[in-house]
Amino acid sequence: MAALTMAQAQDTVRYTGSTLSNVDYHHGQLSPAVGVHNIQVLRASREHPELTDGFGWTYNHAPMLAYWNETFYLEYLADPVGEHIPPSQTSLLTSKDGANWSKPVVIFPQYKIPDGTRKEGNPVVAKDLYATMHQRIGFYTASNKKLLALGFYGITLDAKDDPNDGNGIGRVVREIKTDGTFGPIYFIRYNHAFNPKNTSYPFYASSKDKAFVAACNELLSKPLMMQQWVEEADRDDVLIPLKKQYKAFSFYHLPDGRTVGLWKYALTSISKDDGKTWQYVPLRAPGFVNANAKIWGQKMPDGKFATVYNPSEFRWPLAISVSDNGLDYKNLLLVNGEISTMRYGGNYKSYGPQYVRGIQEGDGVPPGNRFWVTYSMNKEDLWVSSIPTPVRDKVAGPVNDVFSTMPADKALDEWNIFSPVWARVTIEQFKGKQVLAIHDKDPFDYAKAERVIPASKRLVASFTVIPQQDNHGSLQVEFQDARGYAGLRLMFDSTGSLQTKAGYRNKKLYTYKAGEKLDIKVELNTANRFYTVSVNGKVQGGANLLFAPIDAVHRISFRTGDIRRFPDADTPTDQMWDVPDAGRIDREAVYYLENLSVQ
Repeated sequence: MAALTMAQAQDTVRYTGSTLSNVDYHHGQLSPAVGVHNIQVLRASREHPELTDGFGWTYNHAPMLAYWNETFYLEYLADPVGEHIPPSQTSLLTSKDGANWSKPVVIFPQYKIPDGTRKEGNPVVAKDLYATMHQRIGFYTASNKKLLALGFYGITLDAKDDPNDGNGIGRVVREIKTDGTFGPIYFIRYNHAFNPKNTSYPFYASSKDKAFVAACNELLSKPLMMQQWVEEADRDDVLIPLKKQYKAFSFYHLPDGRTVGLWKYALTSISKDDGKTWQYVPLRAPGFVNANAKIWGQKMPDGKFATVYNPSEFRWPLAISVSDNGLDYKNLLLVNGEISTMRYGGNYKSYGPQYVRGIQEGDGVPPGNRFWVTYSMNKEDLWVSSIPTPVRDKVAGPVNDVFSTMPADKALDEWNIFSPVWARVTIEQFKGKQVLAIHDKDPFDYAKAERVIPASKRLVASFTVIPQQDNHGSLQVEFQDARGYAGLRLMFDSTGSLQTKAGYRNKKLYTYKAGEKLDIKVELNTANRFYTVSVNGKVQGGANLLFAPIDAVHRISFRTGDIRRFPDADTPTDQMWDVPDAGRIDREAVYYLENLSVQ
């Protein structure tokens, strides 16, 4: 209580809104921020390494972003199975548009720990052991335009040891060049037991590239960068301003020049001198709910501020809160409300979209009105989200999306998409016409395209869909309220049957053929709960009752799979088992959506 009172008395970040998340639902019952695009950039597969990272490693985590040379760069660390169990390496993906990503390239390879290495208090002696990578900062863009990639080689002598205990090997750096190649690897900072004589890479100051050395020296002079090294650094490292082990530091600047600092558990403080000193010991930001997961803060393209984090004691959902002044956060909206199936168990692998990072100040600004964040799903797959500004949860006016008449790069601006690598949501050409294409060959995930509409108690919704198969696949169309509850669900099932959910049972409405164009019209009244469904101009199945009451329809969702309810708040964490047939690839199902209108 005393800590809370102190925080309330400070000029500090605080959440003043009334919306809270409900972890009984993966989406937290939060309304979505309109137009968010969630795009998977790496899907782990032990059985098909040629389709993923080339190694088949299934622990992929701690991604970080930069935008430089008109290119997105995403760095992440990986282990074969579980967290802190070596070997370990750090890889890099790139993208020109944020939607289409390269395959990863190893930028910091596996590193052999000298045999005989020990840690005080641990009886294990290193023998044929490799380092475990752990870093909270992945990039630094210097004033001379050099882009530096950063990593840290830590030591874990057993599965419960920590690579960020101040007893690692050291931090490494290399340059990313404009042609996509990399400079040599150097150590930029050693831990206490290591130096140029007992390590495999030279010290950065020995480089003959004066501009590279200058960029490294500049990095070392920045307190806000050094603060992000605190966990791995020596506990008495003179470069670290605040030496207490607050974790996963991120920061942004207020309009008056002060710096807001954020750490795990929504700890916060403010600095007047760019991180050299802090006004008060970091305290929990009043009103914020956040546990042992990262929280990201930044200024958005529209001049407002955002925090992106898991607003619960779990690592779901992923949400955004917006502030006009960088201190008072007033709402809570959904960014990603999905939890993909964790296919591969492993040490310390927790469920949900987690460990979010954006592009830190100085590391580039992508064009357009969107800002970008990256995170891992289940510490297994890697994702990015682009969030349009201004951030909003409502739309105005009628919906009349005819994809063939819309610019391809703008057609999904009002749509929220969830697009895994094996279940893509894209704008494509089909028989000379531009359509919204929904693909799915992933047996453990689904594609989803969702349109927020003006809240409607009575509506007529029309859409044209062309299923490309009638003997496999599934497309479910839901009419949902503001909290994500569905009152109506239509299902294009794997047998060529269009059905609607009628209480406990499903009711058949129509039999369709592969390639058949289906003009669907739904007339719905939430007050009396009745609706009708027409297919190609003819009512099918008569009048129907909503299977669940909703006050109004706020969004229409197209999803290629059943709703997920696992895990939940009572599911034990640290899944140590693999799902059966985890490497399976299904026959692809494709659905083309030509239009959606709502009146």
